[in-house]
Amino acid sequence: MRTLSPEREPTLESKGAACMAQERAQAFMKALQEYEESGNLDPLVQLFADDCLVSNIASPHRFEGRDGARRFWTEYRGLLGNIRSIFRNAIESGDRVALEWESRGTAFTGAPIAYEGVSILEYEGERVKRFYAYYDPHRLGLELKEIEREQRPPA
Repeated sequence: MRTLSPEREPTLESKGAACMAQERAQAFMKALQEYEESGNLDPLVQLFADDCLVSNIASPHRFEGRDGARRFWTEYRGLLGNIRSIFRNAIESGDRVALEWESRGTAFTGAPIAYEGVSILEYEGERVKRFYAYYDPHRLGLELKEIEREQRPPA
C-alpha cells in the first residue's frame, strides 16, 4: 500500500514503481500458495536472487543462495505438513515489501496448527535478495510441543 498526500498526484514513474512492487508481492504470494497446495517449489525458488539470504526469527541458520532458499522452504513444509497462508496486507516501500499473513494447517503429526506473522522481502530488481519472517516462535513452539506430548505413549 502506498499513501499519497492529496496535494501530490503520483507521477508515471512512481505509479510504475508501485505497480512493480505490487506485482512482485503478488508473484511471491501466488508462488508460496502454489507450493503449499501442490508441493511445486520451483516457481517460489525462482523468485530469489542467486546470492539471497533467507531466514526467520526462530532459525539459528541463514540460508544462502537459491539452494539455501530451497532448503529453507523444504524445511518449512516438512515441519508443518499441510499449510495454507492467507495474506492480510502487502505494504511496499521502494524495493521492500512487508506481507502480513496467517498460516493454518496441520503439523507433521496431523494435529491442527495456526500462527501469524509478517515477512519482509527486500528486492534487487525482480529477485528477492533477502527474506525474513517474524512471528511468535514461542506460540508455534508451544503448539508443536503440545502435539509431541499428545503423540507420546504414557509413561
